[in-house]
Amino acid sequence: MSLPSLSLILGGAASGKSAYAEGLVRGRSGRRVYIATAQAFDSEMEAKIAAHRQARAGDDWDTVEAPLALADAVGGLAAGDVALVDCATLWLSNLMLADRDWQAEARALMASLAACPCPVVVVSNEVGQGIVPENALARRFRAAQGGLNQKLAAEAGFVAMVVAGLPMVLKGDGP
Repeated sequence: MSLPSLSLILGGAASGKSAYAEGLVRGRSGRRVYIATAQAFDSEMEAKIAAHRQARAGDDWDTVEAPLALADAVGGLAAGDVALVDCATLWLSNLMLADRDWQAEARALMASLAACPCPVVVVSNEVGQGIVPENALARRFRAAQGGLNQKLAAEAGFVAMVVAGLPMVLKGDGP
């Protein structure tokens, strides 16, 4: 099965969503581009980033760091590429913490994805299944993430939710 122009892989923290998404991209021909949105603000995040890099070691990935400029990174992809964005959740939190207009950035991202000449797999967290967050920023983030996920899912040709490493197809044909 070929990948649609946009695929969305959802899941909770440590659900296996990134590994599943990497497998979707790894099995495709062409230049594999990993668009990383994480920023290492502490040693725990440094270790997590290192583990993700190690998982891709030897697989000929080209990595693009895009903690804020995700639309530009997607816009730089070429026909024949296949890309993995990991992840929309960290990108959105980066924007909100930097006090950027995340809604304008999300519109730019959606336009970039629509114009992209190659398949893109986006990883994102499902954050709406827990308790109501205690603080206003966390509640705004949860609402924004839910809205972004809905926009991505509406445009995606394939959507899967990963739970305990097991993908459940929500939309489209599974690979």
